[in-house]
Amino acid sequence: MDTSDNRQGNGLDKYLSPLAVWAISIGTAIGWGSFVVTGNAYLSSAGPVGSISGLLIGALVMVVIARNYHYMMEVFPDAGGAYTYTRKTFGFDYGFLTAWFLGLTYVSIFWANVTSLPIFAGYFLGDLFRFGFHYSIFGYQIYFGEILLSMAAVAVSCLFCALTRKLKVILVIVLSIVFAVGITVCFIAAFIRLGGRYEVMKPAFIPGGNIAYQIAHIACISPWAFIGFENISNLTEEIAFPLKKIFRILLISILTVTLLYIFLLLLSVSAFPHEYDSWLSYLRNIGSIGGLKGLPAFYAAYRHIGPSGEIILLFVLFAVVITSLIGNTFALSRLMYALSKDQVMPEHYSKLNGQRNPADAFRLIVIVSLIIPFFGRTAVGWIVDVTTLGATIIYGFVSGSAFIKARREGRIAEIITGAIGVAIMLVFALMLLIPNFLYTGAMATESYFLFAAWAVIGMIFFRHILLHDHKDRRFGRTGVVWVVLLMLILMTSLEWVKQTSAYYTRNSMDNIISHYGQKSTEDDYGQTTDDFIRNEMEKLGRINNYSTGFTLILFTFAVWIILSNQSIMVKREAEHEKELNEARAAAFTDPLTGVKSKAAYAVRERRYEELIKDGDMGEFAVVVCDINGLKQINDSMGHKAGDELIQSACSLICEQFKHSPVFRIGGDEFVVLLNGQDYERRLEILEDLNRKVEYNKRNCKVVIAAGLSEYVPETDNTYREVFERADALMYVRKNELKNG
Repeated sequence: MDTSDNRQGNGLDKYLSPLAVWAISIGTAIGWGSFVVTGNAYLSSAGPVGSISGLLIGALVMVVIARNYHYMMEVFPDAGGAYTYTRKTFGFDYGFLTAWFLGLTYVSIFWANVTSLPIFAGYFLGDLFRFGFHYSIFGYQIYFGEILLSMAAVAVSCLFCALTRKLKVILVIVLSIVFAVGITVCFIAAFIRLGGRYEVMKPAFIPGGNIAYQIAHIACISPWAFIGFENISNLTEEIAFPLKKIFRILLISILTVTLLYIFLLLLSVSAFPHEYDSWLSYLRNIGSIGGLKGLPAFYAAYRHIGPSGEIILLFVLFAVVITSLIGNTFALSRLMYALSKDQVMPEHYSKLNGQRNPADAFRLIVIVSLIIPFFGRTAVGWIVDVTTLGATIIYGFVSGSAFIKARREGRIAEIITGAIGVAIMLVFALMLLIPNFLYTGAMATESYFLFAAWAVIGMIFFRHILLHDHKDRRFGRTGVVWVVLLMLILMTSLEWVKQTSAYYTRNSMDNIISHYGQKSTEDDYGQTTDDFIRNEMEKLGRINNYSTGFTLILFTFAVWIILSNQSIMVKREAEHEKELNEARAAAFTDPLTGVKSKAAYAVRERRYEELIKDGDMGEFAVVVCDINGLKQINDSMGHKAGDELIQSACSLICEQFKHSPVFRIGGDEFVVLLNGQDYERRLEILEDLNRKVEYNKRNCKVVIAAGLSEYVPETDNTYREVFERADALMYVRKNELKNG
């Protein structure tokens, strides 16, 4: 949107400073997972050295991605970020895919931070929010009080963002500085207290594992650690300083985020309870530990600094959750604003309130997010996989957009960074989707199912868009949406079946082994070993059948959607072709006379020129006709009388040349292209026309001057030569009629 819109108050205001952009960037990148996932997904997979090594590799990759984002922000300085870049580079189909996964990624981070509040409340406040009715999902207890806490966080964060502008930015700046300083202070204080006794951080890697694989795993999931640093691209319209400074700010953000994660990783392994012999055994049992010990970074800060360390990290925890909520709400609202401006979402989502915020977008975030607290902790269980794969897809699209745009403009540096970004994200995606591809890792079983379901929902939503895209026909121009979503469904659903079967197979084997360990050949119910094994196999077979059947249903449903959408596209193409034919017929028909228009004549003229040039032109003749006295009729009797004269002249010409196309190429000029029967009788027809014209002249009716010329292959090299001869003869005849 240009600055004129901003001056008139019709668009987003430019008010974000460099400090605000930096704070929003790091405030969104670092959230609740910095205290939980760093231990579960990083340290438990690669140890401190492996985690830091993989994180540094990931940071270098993010520098490439940041370069691509900076370039695209300069090229397309609009709201919407990755969606806008992809849509303007590749079209609306690619834009839809990017927006679909961008929305999933940002909303997943938002939901994870919301539902993390009851988890942290349990660590520090015990059972304070565990009141009211409760139930269990996947083994996790969910209480009404915890639901209320999460709902309040959703409502307050969205309401605050909708009703404030500069205040929310000031809050993000303050809180980002608070958590950056707080983490740094705890890290420095802890290592001063260690006094060089760094053996507590051993082992450096996970024993017995391949070191290269461990580092590769962390590098592969590094987009999770940084996702959000780029969300300032959604706020480009609101940046109030030259965009050339953005890359430097993004670099500082990446450096800040990397250092803070390293500080938390090292802090988490710097101390562990006395009942454990190493940080590794401590983390492996972390799921069964409650209270302060359940959060390694908090426990280490308390051990090294005392209660003040715990208080500092409590402020840090509050700051990272609040900044992440605000940052992701900010980004989601601007994404919906851009989609609404492009008429992908209803128009009211781009309407701004008095604070220049899309208020309806915030309301939608609240409405959708109020469902999530009812799923409790399960909503955060798959956050690493969801955000990692989502960020990988998004960064891949942005890098591809940068590569294509840079190649068109001849920007060598951006061509290189774009190509590198696409290649790396492709490898990361394969490593995530295909277990044992380059390293022995995989996403959680539930994550595969989640992405398959999200792809199916994407197909349904895209079908809805197609049904309402009659006028502009911007969507469905390529098959990329169907191919990508169907491939995602196929890959993730098959892997989900595979991992589910493997899980229950291991359970059955454990049960069988346990049964064999019993001294009696019969259990308490008199069941023999053979019967027990048979029952276990039958149970395993049923589970495999259920999983396979459900996947088949999912895949069949996806194929049905594709076929249904294909029928929509076929119908739409037929309608489009009909409209084109009607438009072409209208353009090729003279509205006054009903004969062929000047546009149709131009097409026929080009065709004749090509045939003559190629030596393939058969015999034909050109008749040029001109109406005598049209100007005088218009001047003396008006244009209505002139139009009637033109129509009478056209009727006379068509009556004479019944088997040849007639073209009106000017106000009073017609051309007839003679071939076939009319060509054979051309002189006879012309003589008959002249007799009728002579009669009309005597009786004050329409008078037409006509000149005829045949195509002579031996001498005529172009159609124009034939026409000019006929035109000259027409003027000779015109003078004859005038001089009478």
